[in-house]
Amino acid sequence: MQVFVDPSLRSKKRRPSSMTGNRTFLDNLREEVRTLPLYNSGLSAEYVRSHYQVEEVAKLGSNENPYGASPRVLAAIAAAVPGAALYPDSAGDPLREALSHRLGIPADRLALGNGSEDLIAISAHTFLSPGDDFVTITPSFGLHVIHAQALGARVHAVPVRANYSVDMEALIGAITPRTRMVILSNPSNPTGGSITAADMNRLMAALSEDILLVFDEAYFEYAAAEHSYPAFLPLLKRCPTPWLMLRTFSKAYGLAGLRVGYGIASDAALVSLMNRVRSPFNVNRLAQAAAIAALEEVEFVKDCVERTIAERGRVEAELAGMGYRVAPSRSNFLFVDAGEDASELALRLLHHGVIVKPWREPGFTGHVRVSTGSPRENDQFLKALAAVAQRRKVGQNRNAGVA
Repeated sequence: MQVFVDPSLRSKKRRPSSMTGNRTFLDNLREEVRTLPLYNSGLSAEYVRSHYQVEEVAKLGSNENPYGASPRVLAAIAAAVPGAALYPDSAGDPLREALSHRLGIPADRLALGNGSEDLIAISAHTFLSPGDDFVTITPSFGLHVIHAQALGARVHAVPVRANYSVDMEALIGAITPRTRMVILSNPSNPTGGSITAADMNRLMAALSEDILLVFDEAYFEYAAAEHSYPAFLPLLKRCPTPWLMLRTFSKAYGLAGLRVGYGIASDAALVSLMNRVRSPFNVNRLAQAAAIAALEEVEFVKDCVERTIAERGRVEAELAGMGYRVAPSRSNFLFVDAGEDASELALRLLHHGVIVKPWREPGFTGHVRVSTGSPRENDQFLKALAAVAQRRKVGQNRNAGVA
């Protein structure tokens, strides 16, 4: 899990309080909240440009689409701006109808979120209770775990195998009679790998009607471009137990800044319950307009995906040539064994204007996740990595007394 912990909430020394009693208001908060990790959302290009005095920034830490949204989508956003003073459609009916037509799923089984992260939070608050067991994998997308922890659920995180693949036998073995939710991203964030159709069938067969399977497919468009990637939605349609599939417009569609994701549920009753928990206007008017237009941009998205996959392959080959171990990826990023402390490497890269995400989960602190950017950004990353790696090698040789 990619997290930070606010040290102020763990300090034994408390600031003076005007409240009466022996404990402050903050001391009385639930332990799950006071010690909750802070998600590492990464650095902005503006921050790096200002703090490291660099002109050109390669922002490769957040898995965004470097080619952005299509002109048609930008026009739809501009057309929606005059209505900015009015609340958006709370149910997002036009967008849900467009998704229903595209997916062949009834609109009442579709949930909208302020990015798919919003739907992760909504599903946790809707379906988890304190003391429930929650099963996932590690390394994982941090918010999968954070929202469960905030509610007091007991998290069981199953490590991936040495080759970064999901250990499905161990994942199924972690399910207990108290398990309420199983969640995994596929392709995996941060490794980029995918489970097989056979593994999915094994997992579904192991679930009881008391367990919700949340299948986070945020990077679906990149994976689906490969013919060998299983069609998981048809598989889930045959699942007899509750499930929720998550997707987003933040990645391949280039709408990360507008925050719009969607969920496909096994039953309309799940969405009805989630609608009671979510904020009533959680997807803004501009985001809804942009997403509707983006759904029609099939060729534009296909072109972005193809260019990204080609660049991902080029960068992976370059990294392998430099001696780095890279996890197999079906997404728009690479998970790289840096062979050193990832945070230190990421810091050195910032001085070259390159943002990557160092992983901080135990067992993976020597890994960085690198988004696939434009060819120019990728070249900047590879050049910077070669420079900082060489500098580190020279420093090591000097420390060892090598001429």
